[in-house]
Amino acid sequence: MDFSNFKSYEKAVLAYIKSDKPDLVVTDLHPLYNSTILGEELSKKLKIPHLKVQHHLAHIFSAIGDDALLRPSIFNFPPAIYGIAMDGTGYGLDGNIWGGEVFKCQMSKLKCQIRSVERIGSLEEQTMIGGDLAVREPARMVITILTKLKIENEKLKMKNKNAIVIKTNDDIYHYVKKYYNRNEFELLYNQLEQDFNCQKTTSTGRILDAVSVLLGFAGNKRNFKHEATKLLEKNSTVPYGDIEPKLAHSGSRTVLDTTHLFEYLLENIQKDKKRLAATAQLYVAKGLYEIVRTDLNTEYYIRNAYLAGGIANSQIISKYFANKDVYLSKNIPRGDEGIAFGQLSYLLYDKTKKPYPMLAG
Repeated sequence: MDFSNFKSYEKAVLAYIKSDKPDLVVTDLHPLYNSTILGEELSKKLKIPHLKVQHHLAHIFSAIGDDALLRPSIFNFPPAIYGIAMDGTGYGLDGNIWGGEVFKCQMSKLKCQIRSVERIGSLEEQTMIGGDLAVREPARMVITILTKLKIENEKLKMKNKNAIVIKTNDDIYHYVKKYYNRNEFELLYNQLEQDFNCQKTTSTGRILDAVSVLLGFAGNKRNFKHEATKLLEKNSTVPYGDIEPKLAHSGSRTVLDTTHLFEYLLENIQKDKKRLAATAQLYVAKGLYEIVRTDLNTEYYIRNAYLAGGIANSQIISKYFANKDVYLSKNIPRGDEGIAFGQLSYLLYDKTKKPYPMLAG
């Protein structure tokens, strides 16, 4: 929300509370959002609770609320429901940037309440060089991921003698030299190596942005939200079927290896890039779905799962999940336009009204 829009929003909120004092304030979890700061101020001034709902939980509960509007019987929840968030940026409880998440919500069926929420899976953590600058310059994510592959170059060479092997900084620079001169690249590389002003992320948006740059569909400038990802989708055709999700474990969380995706892309970089674009999107979708399926320990379709977030609008991704009977919102927007509804939906199910959502992992 830009500042002028925020001031209009603030004026409307202050006008409302003059005539009707609220029982509590609900905002995003991000401590630096203007709306969160306003919520803190109102909570103290009015002496009412302040519930901060994690961004991707709000996305998931917007889909759950959408489902409840269409099918009131959904209020008879199964013991556990799953939420998959595919998004660009959202502040996580660990202080990192989330955006490729799998949540498991334990529900109390009789009282229709949340008993607990656990983050059971995510994409592999990658590094945003310069934090938010990596959103505006997606080639920074390419540098990050290819640097990981540099460490594994012998494995890559063994798998395919004709594969493009990342051995040196020159090999990494080859893929970003149209965006940075050599000095700029070395500065970014050193910044990554020293972990200076860097931010960890599990964002789907950052991964697909990097794929779009690597394959040549996007440049290194963001003109509008999800630009690189939308260009990737626009240039996608039929995916290849020769890569399966690679899962690992990080503590109690199951993680989809996204570096493995880039290893595959480099091995096949001479192939049809439009097919590779589709393959990359499908890899992430299949991987997040596999995390849910593994947790359920079932080979069958999952009928108690929801997909939300701005990237859930991708046709390749949404079609894949729809074919798996994962619910996608029909009326409420899947992106940030549906966040406020998702926060309220979460509020309806969280009867505790605790300051933070009941989220573990």
